[in-house]
Amino acid sequence: MKSVTLQAELFEPGALVTEFLRAAAGAGAAVTFTGIVRVDEGGSLKRLVIEHYAELAESAIAEIVEGARVRFRLLDVAVIHRYGPMLPDEPIMQVMTSAPHRADAFLATEYLMDYLKTDAPFWKKEESAGGSRWVDAKTGDDTARERWAE
Repeated sequence: MKSVTLQAELFEPGALVTEFLRAAAGAGAAVTFTGIVRVDEGGSLKRLVIEHYAELAESAIAEIVEGARVRFRLLDVAVIHRYGPMLPDEPIMQVMTSAPHRADAFLATEYLMDYLKTDAPFWKKEESAGGSRWVDAKTGDDTARERWAE
């Protein structure tokens, strides 16, 4: 499994976990996080569209992944992130880590999510019955990332 995969196609999270675990020989722990297109409170979201520049996004995510691999002594790590149009309840992305010890696998997954939310160059647009709008960055995401500063 590649460390970074960007794709438009829908993926099956369970199948990816199974594939990742098959290659996790020697690991004491594996942690997985799957992001899902959230259904808004009013139920008006028709779809989420994620845009990106492929080479820039893949390079930026690979750098984030390598930082996590070194910092948390990971045995393996994989990030799958979709782009293009997605429907509510579909998976957007998945992060999987394996390490000799569970603390490192959990921390690495949180680290990756915090950096992916702020530093991965994706642009999100929500389309609803009332029109469409670009999603702004959230201050809370920046605050979460800051906890990793050394």
